[in-house]
Amino acid sequence: MSGTSTDKPRFIEATWPAPAGVHAGVTTRVGGVSPEPFDGFNLALHVGDDPAAVEANRHELESMLDLPEAPRWLDQTHGTTVAGPEVPAGAKADAAFTDRPGAVLAVLTADCLSVTLASHDGREIAVAHAGWRGLAAGIIERTVDRFSVAGDEMMAWLGPAIGPAHYVVGEEVREAFMRDYPADASAFRGATAPGKYHADLFALARARLRRQGISRVYGGERCTFSQPELFYSYRRDEGRTGRMATLIWRD
Repeated sequence: MSGTSTDKPRFIEATWPAPAGVHAGVTTRVGGVSPEPFDGFNLALHVGDDPAAVEANRHELESMLDLPEAPRWLDQTHGTTVAGPEVPAGAKADAAFTDRPGAVLAVLTADCLSVTLASHDGREIAVAHAGWRGLAAGIIERTVDRFSVAGDEMMAWLGPAIGPAHYVVGEEVREAFMRDYPADASAFRGATAPGKYHADLFALARARLRRQGISRVYGGERCTFSQPELFYSYRRDEGRTGRMATLIWRD
């Protein structure tokens, strides 16, 4: 894990028993050259930040992690398209899968959940951007389907996301999940306003992974909203903020 003089991490390694040669984790906002309100390690070109600053941050990321290549950045759409196994740069997708050594997969988030996946033998890896729309529409299921192995031969790590204490949604979000899986109601608890609920993205993702046969699920304990010193948060920062990158690659 890389850090600064204040001991705030710049990259948080995934807390999972990854297969040999598989690396994964998420960046923080610490360091970098982006000005306010994107300070400082923003990695997204689409949020209004100075493109030169973003490119500088991306080059710094490659150097900091000694990546085998530049990350294959996606054009994310909150959909269910999975790019791969080649994953061309700029692909319109919200997840990427590969079985190619050296390919660095990445998604950008700032409250939405990121999910990294790996086969137990380390030969197949993936990462998905999973906000509520993508989760409800099946982005996890679509990503798992790209693997050649069954769910019981896979593991997952959940990156930072907005936690249930701060993520308040309307009835339409709850209904989108319960339409196919009524048991998902357990991931929603009533808020103070009528028709509003606190939603637990981590619980919703775990349930979907479990239904795919994936029982080895790690992470899911960091809230983006409540840690402004480490993470960007779209809701906390009222839409004007940077993005972290969740990365996975294999030697």
